[in-house]
Amino acid sequence: MTTPFSLSTYFFIFFFLSSALLHFNQCYAKERKPSYSLVLSLTHTKTSLTIPKSSYNLVKKNSETLDIREPLREVRDGYLISLNIGTPPQIIQVYMDTGSDLTWVPCGNLSFDCIDCDDYRDHKLMSSFSPSFSSSSYRDLCTSSSCIDIHSSDNPFDQCTIAGCSLNSLLKGTCSRPCPSFAYTYGEGIVSGTLTRDTLRVHGTSSNPNSIREVPKFVFGCVGTTYREPIGIVGFGKGPLSLPSQLGFLQKGFSHCFLPFKFANNPNISSPLVVGDQAISSKENFQFTPMLKSPMYPNFYYIGLEAITVGNGATTQVPLTLREFDSLGNGGMLIDSGTTYTHLPEPFYSSLLTALRSSINYPRAEDIEARTGFDLCYRLPCPNNNLNSLVTDDFPSITFHFLNNVSLVLPNGNDFYAMGAPRNSTVVKCLLFQSMEGSEEGPAGIFGNFQQQNVEVVYDLEKERIGFQTSDCASAATSQGLHKT
Repeated sequence: MTTPFSLSTYFFIFFFLSSALLHFNQCYAKERKPSYSLVLSLTHTKTSLTIPKSSYNLVKKNSETLDIREPLREVRDGYLISLNIGTPPQIIQVYMDTGSDLTWVPCGNLSFDCIDCDDYRDHKLMSSFSPSFSSSSYRDLCTSSSCIDIHSSDNPFDQCTIAGCSLNSLLKGTCSRPCPSFAYTYGEGIVSGTLTRDTLRVHGTSSNPNSIREVPKFVFGCVGTTYREPIGIVGFGKGPLSLPSQLGFLQKGFSHCFLPFKFANNPNISSPLVVGDQAISSKENFQFTPMLKSPMYPNFYYIGLEAITVGNGATTQVPLTLREFDSLGNGGMLIDSGTTYTHLPEPFYSSLLTALRSSINYPRAEDIEARTGFDLCYRLPCPNNNLNSLVTDDFPSITFHFLNNVSLVLPNGNDFYAMGAPRNSTVVKCLLFQSMEGSEEGPAGIFGNFQQQNVEVVYDLEKERIGFQTSDCASAATSQGLHKT
């Protein structure tokens, strides 16, 4: 999804790309909110990358050794995974994103340049990868399938021609030029870099949680310059460049259980992420809704939303666009760990706000709404300025009804969120939903990670379905050894 640019922004982008001689091939929309609110992070791809052939998978071992378990650290706007890359290893923290394919990391301790990233200058997560310090790192070649994928070309000669190969060397297959640099646009953000291969290390499952498995020749973007994008991403989509694809999990699946935001920046507890057979087995008690296949974005995860119920009131039917695609492939509801909160289309979104307003008796905090951009904020009594004494059950429940008779009641706290510390025995909470604004292209709605807190979400890629079950994710983290006491 693209967002409108000002004229000055267009001139800047033109200069940025012209100086790098790069090529656009994806769109990753990311909107930044002020520091007192959460951050919106959208991931939409314009290209249609094909599902890799079996020969593309880099890991071919029995299912027991394939399974991996990685901790996810919660921050204010998403969930981070630590990538162990290179020889010797370098640890880089990046966002776990089900709404994109490419994994990319900031590259160069001193040379990495993040333009207009003042809000992140003192961010402790701004670590970067140094390929010159890794003996196993090398540039990918223009003849590789990954280079074709990242440049979205149906002609294998395109990227090698850009790299400077002669027609004679192309016809003989003797050109060994590196893959040309790439660029991704992110709404008002941009990243540019080179396609790189190196050794990735992942952790084993609970049967041997301390085991480390090496994945040689893992493909990722080594990004040297960004505009408003200081932290990297690991893509969990279905395209050939994604982590599940490269590790051979496209016929299996993965699951995550996101901790509530109250654990943000807590180094002692992590959300569990499981990849492989263990993620999709023994899930008889889960409710599963089918994955919808988008002809426009076939590598992303879509589900169909049928209705939303507020409290014990009447169920509100949603527009067909939230469970169907038009002739161009627009529509459906994207489930995305890279988007902070849920987005719904108009006029349905306004109808939902009306239903909530009629069910809530607290005084509105319209001044906070104006400052934050959220549409529904309330002042709640908070005795002794203690959030633990706050009774939140007075807010009506919100139930999402997905295809296949799946009903997910959002856990307590997955709808309204405190905008700051209590003051004068009062706290302001705002609804973390927003209107689906901008272009009508792409998904009609997005189910964000804030609404997925304390819900175990299973991506069953073998059966092409997504499962939900409310869960105490902190207890799950403890049982899997992810809570340090």
